[in-house]
Amino acid sequence: MSTPLKLGAVIITMGNRPVELRDLLDSVAKQHGPPIEVALVGNGSPLPELEGSAPRLRTVELPENLGIPGGRNVGVELFGPNGSDVDVVLFLDDDGLLPGTDTGELLRQAFTADPELGIVSFRIADPETGTTQRRHVPRLRAADPMHSSRVTTFLGGASAVRTKVLAQVGGLPDEFFYAHEETDLAWRALDAGWMIDYRSDMVLHHPLTEPSRHAVYHRMVARNRVWLARRNLPWPLVPAYLGTWILLTLARRPSGPALRAWIGGFREGWATPCGPRRPMKWRTVWRMTRLGRPPII
Repeated sequence: MSTPLKLGAVIITMGNRPVELRDLLDSVAKQHGPPIEVALVGNGSPLPELEGSAPRLRTVELPENLGIPGGRNVGVELFGPNGSDVDVVLFLDDDGLLPGTDTGELLRQAFTADPELGIVSFRIADPETGTTQRRHVPRLRAADPMHSSRVTTFLGGASAVRTKVLAQVGGLPDEFFYAHEETDLAWRALDAGWMIDYRSDMVLHHPLTEPSRHAVYHRMVARNRVWLARRNLPWPLVPAYLGTWILLTLARRPSGPALRAWIGGFREGWATPCGPRRPMKWRTVWRMTRLGRPPII
């Protein structure tokens, strides 16, 4: 009988959600199967006091906020280089909660059954209504959130990544700070031959929110989308991808301040370093197209 895959969970916090964090840790501790260790990162803030039962914790308090990808990368390293102490690392938002006790076992089964599976994206549901926002279904045909499928990206705060993927293609892009860092990793993973699944039966409860609640949202979304294209796409696809997103942004009729922030971020994306450029293979472009989402949208 094979040894069960070892799971670790990375949670970053700014210390301002102690109740939600406590509930999340409790939900991780209640998972069936071997215990899931947790890497808890205070991202530019002290960690809150954590009383009561908890999963086994590895902790660090960072002196400054490194952003979402930077904080998560630090958490991964708490499990050894590229998370080598575990087989799969979960990324969980600190205001989320695993309502089921079988998510860990479902993950072990999924990754064991499919050696090509590199990343799993969970279904995010509002704890009060059970609603899954359309933007939380990582595919173009998002009308039915209960339908599981292969996808080309994933949800950063409700996901699991095989650590072999991180060892092969690297972690999340630190410089992105916030927005599109998951897609950057997803594209690199796909280009290396890994697959990504959206699984509706693996659920993270998370309150309904809008990403625009963050003051930096419009600037970073625009900047990072340019960086994403510059880093990962063959040059002929760069204008197609960015042109599509310009049209979609204008169609959404952003407010004047939001549009100005977006334009500033778009310019910043071209004017600033974006990290190493590793354009994906054309066969990866075709593979993504067959999965229903060519890398121009």
